[in-house]
Amino acid sequence: MKPERALTMSANSQKEKFYALNMFDVVDLEKYLAYFSRLPEAAPQYGGRMVAFGRFRDNVAGDVAPRQVLFLVEWESEEAFISFRDDPALADLHPLRESGAASYVWQTFDGLDMSDPADVSLDDVLAVLKP
Repeated sequence: MKPERALTMSANSQKEKFYALNMFDVVDLEKYLAYFSRLPEAAPQYGGRMVAFGRFRDNVAGDVAPRQVLFLVEWESEEAFISFRDDPALADLHPLRESGAASYVWQTFDGLDMSDPADVSLDDVLAVLKP
């Protein structure tokens, strides 16, 4: 029998993160690659860190129509995300994403880093689940 790990971290002991989830279909590979090739340098300057990037595999459940690609970025804060999204210095970058992709879903979420789920308490989970 496995010993249970105690979850001791309180809801306020971890810094809350801000995430941007992108799901989309690629319609112009050249334009999207032009966008993506600049992203690893641009996003960190605004407090963004690419967390996951992947190709659609299977629609297991849910009401959202499948998209070809998933991209998840962790931001230092909502303000960091907004500065990336709205900075006039990046006015030439975002149109590459917009014209290279279709059926774009871009949603933001508050959350906790779960790279070590044992560091997340039941209180942390309840805080996310409550409206």
